[in-house]
Amino acid sequence: MGKPATGLGVAADEGGGSQQHKFIYSGTIPLGDRACMTGDLTHEKQQIHELVDRLAPGQVHAIRGLLQAMLDPVWRAIASAPVDDEPLTTEDVQALAEAREWLKHNKPIPHEQVLAELGITREEIGNYKEPA
Repeated sequence: MGKPATGLGVAADEGGGSQQHKFIYSGTIPLGDRACMTGDLTHEKQQIHELVDRLAPGQVHAIRGLLQAMLDPVWRAIASAPVDDEPLTTEDVQALAEAREWLKHNKPIPHEQVLAELGITREEIGNYKEPA
């Protein structure tokens, strides 16, 4: 017996580095004789450790990314946010066209570089609280 699973993860590339990949696993994950409904959290964690020990290195990287994402409050907020279904304004369409044209002639700027230039860290973003 198993449970359906979906998520995000980081997988190893051929060069030994890692890249973030979005994936959806629509099958089931076998949980053995005792499924999550047993209430035995220690046993469930032991089963998870045993399954992780059987993974290939690239799969370990993906699972680590998935677990990190599951524990990240920003990721959880984004994942549970409603879909933005408002139509684009004329200004939005124009701004997108300008950005796409700019990208035809320039290299994209990595997010980390933008944060560094602004003097902001990822930790500060994660800890940000709206003013009261």
